[in-house]
Amino acid sequence: MTIQVGDKIPSAQLFHMTDDGIKKISTDELFAGNKVVLFALPGAFTPTCSNSHLPGYVVHSDALFAKGVDRIICLSVNDAFVMAAWGEQQNVEDRVLMLADGNADFSRALGLDVDLSQGGMGIRSQRYAMVVNDGRVELLNVEEPRKFEVSDAETILNSL
Repeated sequence: MTIQVGDKIPSAQLFHMTDDGIKKISTDELFAGNKVVLFALPGAFTPTCSNSHLPGYVVHSDALFAKGVDRIICLSVNDAFVMAAWGEQQNVEDRVLMLADGNADFSRALGLDVDLSQGGMGIRSQRYAMVVNDGRVELLNVEEPRKFEVSDAETILNSL
């Protein structure tokens, strides 16, 4: 069952790169008491993700923060090393927190996983964006397969 507006974000462990190496971070810690824009995508370094999705959030991060967003999170079913390297390549600096859902546990818990094995990518996340306020989903925009129309930074910014 896919998470819906009004639902609480499920508890899960995600991973991110720090100066001290890979660290776990819980969704409870990420979302409690914060207004968060979380966008997820099928894979780091893939064309739409690298050319449009992530860069849009970097470019519009100041405007999102000005609208009361505390944190912007990019999530992908990749490992923390890949997410860190992609973040460096995309110059995200401290604007976007690059999180790894390497086993797709969180994506599955949300009901937003997708099997892309036919293309050699395995289980991945669907492309979506959500606004989460204090652990509850306020907005959820899930893309149709092979589309990029409702999860972009401009759409989310306009919804705030």
